Amino acid sequence: MAKDGAAGFLTTRLEAVVDWGRKNSLWPLPYGTSCCGIEMMATLCSDYDLARFGAEAVRFSPRQADMIIVAGIINAKMAPVLKTIYDQVSDPKWVVSMGACASSGGIFNVYSVTQGIDTIIPVDVYVPGCPPSPEGLINAVMRLQDMIAKGATRAQMRERGSIEQQSQLA
Repeated sequence: MAKDGAAGFLTTRLEAVVDWGRKNSLWPLPYGTSCCGIEMMATLCSDYDLARFGAEAVRFSPRQADMIIVAGIINAKMAPVLKTIYDQVSDPKWVVSMGACASSGGIFNVYSVTQGIDTIIPVDVYVPGCPPSPEGLINAVMRLQDMIAKGATRAQMRERGSIEQQSQLA
């Protein structure tokens, strides 16, 4: 304790500190397949600078990433590959679906195009548009950060669910 009586320590929950760290250090794995991938690249450039939001460490290995940004068309042959990549990302993991094609199949209502990646993997945040703007992706990252801080992402709810189930069994 300082001489003026002010406390020299901070009390908080460990979960809040961990969520703060997760929120401010997102490591995206880009999965850009078409025109939305170009907009995703623009977001990472100096004009928009996604690094301001703690997502500058772009990783091309699923074992080093915790956020997948799926941008573009996912056809039937790519769907198992996307599922494998999602499974290789360590928990907690987050998914951003960028653009109309990734979110709903877009204008391609044919058998070979997946009608939304949420049929393959769980999605946390959707970015609308064809093609979506870089500002839309920045907004999605900020929305994801808010969800992480509140513990409202799918991965965090799944994590809490398993902890609650273990405590009920004990």
